[in-house]
Amino acid sequence: MSTMNAIVESTRAAFMSGKTRPIAYRRQQLKNVLRMLEENTDEILVALKKDLNKGRYETLLMEIKMIKNDLVDYIANLESYSKPERPSKAFANWLDSLYILKEPFGVVLVIGAWNYPLQLLLLPVVGAMAAGNCVIMKPSENAVATADFLQKTVPKYLDQECFKVVCGGIPETTKLLAEKFDYIFYTGSGTVGQIVHKAANKYLTPVTLELGGKSPVYIDESADINIAMKRILWGKFVNVGQTCIAPDYIMCTEAVEKKILAAAPGILETFYGKDHKQSADLGRIINERQFKRLAHLVQTSKPVLGGVMDSQELYIAPTILAGVSPNDPVMQEEIFGPLLPIMRVANHQEAINYINSGDKPLAMYLFSSNDAQIWEFLNRTSAGGVSVNDTMLQFTVDGFPFGGVGGSGMGSYHGKYTLDTFTHKKPCLYKSFNKIGEALASSRYPPYSETKRKLLDFLVSKRTGYGFPFLSQLIAFALGLWTAYHYQKGTFSSWFN
Repeated sequence: MSTMNAIVESTRAAFMSGKTRPIAYRRQQLKNVLRMLEENTDEILVALKKDLNKGRYETLLMEIKMIKNDLVDYIANLESYSKPERPSKAFANWLDSLYILKEPFGVVLVIGAWNYPLQLLLLPVVGAMAAGNCVIMKPSENAVATADFLQKTVPKYLDQECFKVVCGGIPETTKLLAEKFDYIFYTGSGTVGQIVHKAANKYLTPVTLELGGKSPVYIDESADINIAMKRILWGKFVNVGQTCIAPDYIMCTEAVEKKILAAAPGILETFYGKDHKQSADLGRIINERQFKRLAHLVQTSKPVLGGVMDSQELYIAPTILAGVSPNDPVMQEEIFGPLLPIMRVANHQEAINYINSGDKPLAMYLFSSNDAQIWEFLNRTSAGGVSVNDTMLQFTVDGFPFGGVGGSGMGSYHGKYTLDTFTHKKPCLYKSFNKIGEALASSRYPPYSETKRKLLDFLVSKRTGYGFPFLSQLIAFALGLWTAYHYQKGTFSSWFN
């Protein structure tokens, strides 16, 4: 038995024991995660600083707080989220009990990403825990300090039989994916997403793929350019652009482009000072490989602002590229760095056509005061999510599912949507042996007749009660009494035979 197989099978044995099913157990494990975040905040800050030069502000709000919010929600609402649902009944099921039971899938694999190495791993993990699953966590090997923190710290707080951390690179991940899981949740690139999906197909394992893509921005003449650019530049340069929903490129007319280029320098100076490199609020590129990729994109483009790079520090200044065409290298891939290309279009129709010519983006950003034009974008394009006159904040809205569509991913999560992702909804029809119920169902038995068909058609037909649900209930009650009466008199046998 291989090491990975032993890890998965021991975790499966723990799940099959039923240990993770009780609400009290799940709640306690969730409380332990909350305590882990609170008691180790300083260590988390150090780890994120080492990996991405991420400042205190971004780590507290965009890594830790996001996880805490979901934990507080689950701890408070776990009973109501886990209760069986009771669907509406047709007449044929009036005397039956109908349940949609909520059960965990089993052993779940969660593969995290390096750009938000704590949040993008633990957000799905705590949802899977809340649903009653056992979880094997695979942190990104590129965020070394955060992975080390998780491997060292998680076992101190969580049940080691049910929740395990596996570290390593491509070989370890490949071996993990060769094992049989009950659900796989992956966050990362589309290329690796295809590998994960292919591996899951071997066992028909359900997957959620949180990928990315080129999230477009369209700005028209009616937008307040100064406010729009504050929001766009903030969204672009948070985590130095290493965010899956960061604005990837801008489309606008030539006239709007001139206004953008006039506004941007002052806004960036306000954000990061005259020497951006000295700002405590500007991170660094994750590693040398990513730095070289981004440097190539700068060198094959036309920076009109920024473009300063330091390979020793893995630093790339906030950079704006103008005169960009669809064929330029910077438009061929998701940028995932502090480069913001501007591509001129004649009008919003051209922008819509360009968006529709490629993969469906994970996010789309529209800046306009023209409602008709905004709704034309919303109705004629598809994206994982949309924010009008702002960027990134759709990710933080309570009650919104987050996920991609097509090339940007499949499935969604956040809040209760995460718990639902890791929950199988099992329908359960619970019938009794009472004679009234049997009489109601007797028209399904051979020998068949037109009378039986009509009665069964009546029993299973959908009804609205003409807007009054009570009317449906009253009719069903009367039908039950009528059926019981005729059953006792023995008239069914003469009618149906």
